[in-house]
This record gives sequence, C-alpha cells and structure tokens, in this order.
Amino acid sequence: MSLTLRVLLLASATLVALPQPFAEAQPRAGAPRAAQSGDVVTSVVVRGNQRIEADTIRSYMLVQPGDVYEADRADRSLRALFATGLFRDVRIGRDGATLVVEVVENPIVNRVAFEGNRRISDDVLRQATQLRERAVLTPQLVQLDRQAILDTYARRGRFGAVVEPKLIELDQNRVNLVFEITEGPTALVARVNFVGNTGFSDARLRDVVATKEQAFYRILSTSDSFDPERLAFDRELLRRYYLRNGYPDVQIGPATAELAPDRSGFFITFTINEGPRYTFGDIDITSAFPDLDPATLRRFLEVAPGGTYDGDAVERTSQALSDAANLRGFPFVEVQPQITRDTEARRANITFALTEGPRVYIERIDISGNTRTQDRVIRREFRLAEGDAFNAAQIRRSRDRIRNLGYFGDITINNAPGSAPDRTIVDTRVVERATGEISLGGGFSTDAGFLADFGIRERNLGGTGIDARINTTIAQRRSQVDLSVTDPSFLDRNLAVGGDLFYIQRDLRSVSGFDERRAGVSLRAGYEFNERLRQSWSYSVVQRQISNIQPGSSRFVLEQAGTTILSQVSQTLTYDVRDNPLDTRRGYVIRLGNDVAGLGGDVAYLRTRLDGALFLPLEQLLGDPDFVLSISGSFGILNGFDRGRRDRIVDRFFLGGENLRGFAVAGAGPRDIASRDALGGRLMWTQSTELRFPLPVPSEIGLVGRAFVDVGSLSRTVTGPGIGDDATPRVGAGVGVSWRSPFGLINIDVAQAIAKQSYDETQVVRFGFGTRF
Repeated sequence: MSLTLRVLLLASATLVALPQPFAEAQPRAGAPRAAQSGDVVTSVVVRGNQRIEADTIRSYMLVQPGDVYEADRADRSLRALFATGLFRDVRIGRDGATLVVEVVENPIVNRVAFEGNRRISDDVLRQATQLRERAVLTPQLVQLDRQAILDTYARRGRFGAVVEPKLIELDQNRVNLVFEITEGPTALVARVNFVGNTGFSDARLRDVVATKEQAFYRILSTSDSFDPERLAFDRELLRRYYLRNGYPDVQIGPATAELAPDRSGFFITFTINEGPRYTFGDIDITSAFPDLDPATLRRFLEVAPGGTYDGDAVERTSQALSDAANLRGFPFVEVQPQITRDTEARRANITFALTEGPRVYIERIDISGNTRTQDRVIRREFRLAEGDAFNAAQIRRSRDRIRNLGYFGDITINNAPGSAPDRTIVDTRVVERATGEISLGGGFSTDAGFLADFGIRERNLGGTGIDARINTTIAQRRSQVDLSVTDPSFLDRNLAVGGDLFYIQRDLRSVSGFDERRAGVSLRAGYEFNERLRQSWSYSVVQRQISNIQPGSSRFVLEQAGTTILSQVSQTLTYDVRDNPLDTRRGYVIRLGNDVAGLGGDVAYLRTRLDGALFLPLEQLLGDPDFVLSISGSFGILNGFDRGRRDRIVDRFFLGGENLRGFAVAGAGPRDIASRDALGGRLMWTQSTELRFPLPVPSEIGLVGRAFVDVGSLSRTVTGPGIGDDATPRVGAGVGVSWRSPFGLINIDVAQAIAKQSYDETQVVRFGFGTRF
C-alpha cells in the first residue's frame, strides 16, 4: 500500500509533493571526489546537521580518523546512520584525506492532528498511534500510524475508511502532521450462515450467537457491526449451547467472514460438526477418601439417567460435589467427571470421581488497584483467609462476591508461587469505577398512576462500603421520601446494619375511601448463615394518619380516622438458590416473615407471611432458554392479641392487582357492599403459575411473552350487615408481554377474572412502566 506525503510551504501557501528521498529514503554514497580504498582518513567532517551534535553522528561511524578508508566500512557506516531513524538522507564521501558526512535530518513533530473523524474521538486515535509531539518523524512511523488508524476504524466496522497523512512544514525543521480521514459507511453483518447443523435451525442458532444480522431496530446496538474478536466468543456460545442440549462431541470450526465487493457488508459462516445426540446413562459417584461416603452426596446430583445430556448440568454437579466435600472437611478434593460413551445406544455414562488434589495453602492475599476502596472492604468478601487450604471453588465465590459489590469494573484473581511448593499467593487486582449516581426518572403504573422519581446515592461512601441514599417519588396516588444508610459489614463482621427515615403519602380513596400518611424511622440488622440462607431484623416506629375520608364511606372506614402509632419488630428469613435474582431461569426461593406490633404504640398483632417461588427451565424440552415455568405461592395470617389495641385496615392484607391479575388493586376479598370500600383481610393465600416464552421476534429486542393463571383468597375481616367476606377462591387468567426497552421495563398484562364474587372489582388491562436515567 503506497504512502502519499505532501508539504504545505508557508511562504507561498501552496501544497506540493514532498521530495522523493523523504517518501522512502535509501542509502546513497557520493563525494566531491571519488574515494580510493587504502588511503588513511585524517578527519571526519559532518555537514547539514541542525539538532544533532557532530560528535553524536561520528559515534555511529565505523570509520574514524587514523583508520584506513575501506568502501565496505563506509557503506556500513552509511547504513548505521540510516538505522538511527534520525535522518531523511545521508551521503558519505571523501575530500582528500577528509571523510565528509552530509546529512538531512528528519523533521521533528510539532503537533499531530486528525481531521474528518466524527465517529471516533481524537483521544482514541491518539492512543492507537505512536507519533507524538517532539518525536522524530520517519516515513515508516507515518505508515504504521496510518495503518493503526485504519485498523481502529475496521474494528468499528468501517472497512471503507480512507486515511491520508499530510505534512505542514514549519521553521527549524519542524512539521505538523495531519491525518485527513474519510470514515466511510459502517460495514454491517449482512448475513449469518451455518453449515452442518441438523439438530437446530439457522434461526435458532442466530439467536444463540452475539453477532446479529443488520436490521433497522438495531440502531441503538452494535451487535450487527462486524467484529472479528466477537466471532471467537460466538464459537464458544455455540459450543456451550450444543453441550447443554445433548451434543458432547460437537466441534465448531473457525468462522469465515467474506466482505461484499462494495465493502458494505459481511457474510459470516460457521461450520458445525454436531455429532450424535446423547442422553444420560448410568450416573455414579466414587470417592478416594474412606471417610467420605459417596451415598451422602447423591442428593447434589443435577443429572439423572434418561435425561438429555447437559454439559452445564455436569459442570454444576461437579461444582456442587466439590463444595459439599469441602464443607465436610475435605479441602483438597478434586471432582473429575469421567464420561463413557455408548455410541450404539447414544448414552453417556458419567462417573464423578472424587480424588485428592495437591495440598496447597494460601500464604498471602495481595490486593492492588483499589485507590479509593479500603482493603478491608475487599478482604471481608473472601471466603477464605491467609493460612487456609487453597480452594478454587471458594476463590470463585470470593470473586463473585467482590464483583457483586458493584464498586469495580474488572476483577481478576490469579495465583502466584509462594515461598514453598505448598504455598501460593492470591493476587487480586481490581479496577475501580464510579459508585455515586444521580437518578431522574419517570413512568406510569396502574397502581400509582404517573410518577416522577429523583434520587442521589453513593454505594461506597468514602471507600468504606457504606451505602447512603436519598430518594423522592412523586406519583398520582403514592408519594414517598426515603433517607437510608446501610453498612453491609458492620465492624467488619457478618452483620449488615442500617437505618431509614421515611415519609409516605398514599391516596386510597379509590380503594378504601381515605388518604394515608406515614412518617417514621426504622433500624435494621441482617446476617448470613451461609451463601443461601440469611436473616434480617428491624424495629420501626411509625406515625399513621388516616384523613380525607370520602362522604358515604363505610362505617368501618370512619372508625379509622385519626392518628395512630405503630411500634413493630420484624424478621425475615430467606433461603435463595436462584441462578439470577433479576432474570431467574432455574432455582427457588423461600421467604418467611413475621411482624410483631405491640411493644408500645396503639395496635397489637402478630402478622406472618410465607412466600416461595420455583423456577423450572424448559430449554431441553422446547429448545429455547426463554421457556421458563414458574410456580409461586404465598400465605399470610394476622392475629390480634390485645382487644384494646386492634389492628387497623392499613395493617391487613389486600388481594388484587399485582398478586391476583384480572382483579383491580384490592379488588377481591372483604368489602362493604354499599360503599364499595375494601376492608382488607386477616387470612390470605395466593398461587400463581406462569409460563414465560419467547415471541417470534429477534431476542435482542427484549420482548418476552407470558401466560399465567392466578388463584387467591382473602377473608377474616370485620363482621356485620352489608359486609361481603367470602373465602371462596378467586381465579384470574391471561397473557402478558414484558419488554426490557432502552427506557426501562414495560409490563402489559391482559387478564380475565374467571371465578369471582358479585362485589369484587375486576381489571382487564394492567400496565406498568418505569425507568431511571
């Protein structure tokens, strides 16, 4: 590829081509008089140098005063001077006994500038190039920088970019270097093809890979831009997908990319050798430890005979067996899944062999990169300490816990040799990121109406790990101000301590005929029993005011008017084995909560609630990870224990809306039939079965469909004439769509109340939207 360089002469302001020697200088030898080998050189004279000292130039010479002149040594001296990169041209000749060295120095860079770049900033281009101010300019470096700029644009999918370097001459042999850039259009991925796939369609595999075909709705995404580095990631995604769905022998060949003749798009092709599909055969566990009975570990198996082979399940089982053995006092155990294939029956027999690994202990844990976060904040997340037996599973857990703090953009944990063969140093390197945030958002929900939200939060206050925030929400039917401070490891112990100040105002006139205001303070403490089980406690003092009771409201609502004080102690016990709390695809969670009011205050009761949810992935049955079945349920009961301090309506359970779709908020359950006011209940149970499934649109749009059936009952309220209090189960069923849009999560549910009472209030469409930015 040729290099074109031009010079703009300041005197005439005319752009002309540079002399050919600068374009590509070549060694040349010449002199006023032809030199004869065998003569003695009496002196070496340097001419033409401006910045470089003559003695410096002479030091590169192989011919010195007093030496016998040899043409070969003069030629090698010429090449040595060119090799320094300091000179545009060099000539060596003789004038009698004097050796004459004539040089033309390469210019010095005064400034490097970029013109025409709109898609890539100057800072990014400067990081890609080598030439800097006060550097010596050479044609080779200009060519390398030009290619580096082209490579940078190629990585952004702009393979048609044109870069032309130009020079502006200044005095004192200085130049300004300008790279004139024509960026050209982005070369997007026109087509993604697959060869050799029979078990899955092209459309299914296109959803698996991260590289996507160009489409108008990907205007905010870069997934349809060609990125050679992404292809290696795509191959790994394909391999894991096949392993997860029964193909342990799959081979993913190198991906090929062909650029269209007009350089406008790429055609990507993945070659796949699937191999046969296997099911699980015999599953066994063996142990090399006499005191470790394999039978006690079988409950940790996630694979079973007859099921479709799942490489991820094999990996999870190996990890679970390793963790279980560690907890039983075997820190050096290694779990090796040994797979024996029955090619005729297409079954994979697996033996999980527990063997003893090398005995290595942690000599030291080093932490670097945390310029703001204190060392102790990171060290307390480690599941092992200096002197403990090295355990890869605990290292992975530690890395995940540090990552979950949200303080760091990148975390790497590596091992380094210690002072002895059985010692290792755990080297932890982190890259900090901003932990403060200001959020401003808005949205709409069926429950609260239109809302606006503003918050300020610092998740790592002063590098101590303390989370402090203030948040304000203003909505049509609910407004709230919160001030919260939480220390997740109080006194560097397994104890999270925090406090809240809050003010809440709710418009319940459409539900029960009144407005409610709450102001209070809450103190919290929580701790973990292990990675899955945790418990939290809190004590709250809240002032509640019931006001603005609507004319014609129920007499039971009229009795609620005024101000009451709530003094309440609460505890929540949670057991969580979900794979991802935000986007759950497998696992379950169980939560038990108790509230005791009556240690002072105006109300006294015991309120208990038990909730649980089970998530079952259906990918192996239906071939798509977005097929997930969830089964959830809840049970709640409220009992008063002091007749003089009876519970209020706002303390009871309500059914409808979010916990029973097809019914309005508080639309099901006890109600004053005449005034239509919901009175709440003291006994409630709900059950929901929901199938989440992919919609026939590209997965990166973020649309997921849902079909659900909700069942629930609410009863045990006040008694009297005109009160509807029927414990008969209510049933609602419908479908919905969830969209993880760039503006936030949007949920739309369309449901029908199938079983209801005449006084219940229904709701067909339920809509929710909200975001922060």
